[in-house]
Amino acid sequence: MTRYAHITGWGTALPEHVLTNHDLEQMVDTSDEWIVSRTGIRERRIASPDQTTASLAADAALAALEHAGVKPSGVDLIIVATSSPEHTFPATACIVQDIIGASKAGAFDLSAACTGFIFALNMAAQAIRTGSIDTAVVIGAETLSRIVNWQDRNTCILFGDGAGAFVLQGSEEPGGVLEAVMHADGSGADVLSLPAGGSKIPTSADTVAHGLHYVHMDGRPVFRFATRVMAEATREVVEKAGLTLDDIAIIVPHQANYRILEVAARGLKMPMAKFMVNLDKYGNTSTASIPIAAVEAAEKGRLRKGDKVVMVGFGGGLTYGALLAEWTGPFEDKPPVKPERIRLLARLRSAGKRARRKILNLPVGDEKLGG
Repeated sequence: MTRYAHITGWGTALPEHVLTNHDLEQMVDTSDEWIVSRTGIRERRIASPDQTTASLAADAALAALEHAGVKPSGVDLIIVATSSPEHTFPATACIVQDIIGASKAGAFDLSAACTGFIFALNMAAQAIRTGSIDTAVVIGAETLSRIVNWQDRNTCILFGDGAGAFVLQGSEEPGGVLEAVMHADGSGADVLSLPAGGSKIPTSADTVAHGLHYVHMDGRPVFRFATRVMAEATREVVEKAGLTLDDIAIIVPHQANYRILEVAARGLKMPMAKFMVNLDKYGNTSTASIPIAAVEAAEKGRLRKGDKVVMVGFGGGLTYGALLAEWTGPFEDKPPVKPERIRLLARLRSAGKRARRKILNLPVGDEKLGG
């Protein structure tokens, strides 16, 4: 009996605050024209003080579960791919597991920088294919604004915050995730990194003073690497699936730089119209960029049931990879869920005692008396 891992639900969580290029002109020595001409980015979303990687991830997960018609109690595994985790440990995925009430789910984080969502999606799909689990939630979530140096114009113009999530479910019906390829080139580990805070360079007053807790990037080698591997990984995964590029309805790439996407399209001899591009609105959201773009493609009718889609990315590590899927959507026999109740319970689990009373419209008493 062959099992397949289908993408049956999807959702996003995007901060309300928009930071435009014109806003950045007031912060660093740059201009809208300079940013757009070199990256294609016009604006990005920035998390509010009360939003974190875990809260955005939980919101995206709940939206995806609602779309799939799956209750949190029916989830077997949660994987959060992130470059800006809530903590070094515990895993952000464990916090999400608690917030959404997925009481039966295992949870872990995956660190592969911007390629992380592809790696996580492949890991979950393999677990479903083997029969070890039936349902997984895979999330890419970031609050990169917290680890960007807002005085470094070479990096602060690039990144934004947000989250995207997929629900994967097992079925004997052919389709879903068909093939994936995952690669790394650790010789380039130093060209895109967050140097301090780990065991090699522990946090100290000196590391903070020298800005070693911010994203550091050498743009030229990253650009050369990306323009080579995006087309390479796309071809590899298509060939591995026994298909041709003509069979692919749409390519959803990591949203890092428009010029990188143009080079990839030329390398594949494909029109840019076949690529889903929304980096002008969100910037580079690292692990969240591919699910956010895929959800937008589905909502705009560019990605329909039965379509073959390639998701391809690259990131720090250096990592790169691609995944080919046949788009599915919710199963026809999905059970009814009560999203309002699920979201209320999630808010209660993530709130403090006084906040819980406010959510429930209860009077806030004297804390000394236990109110």
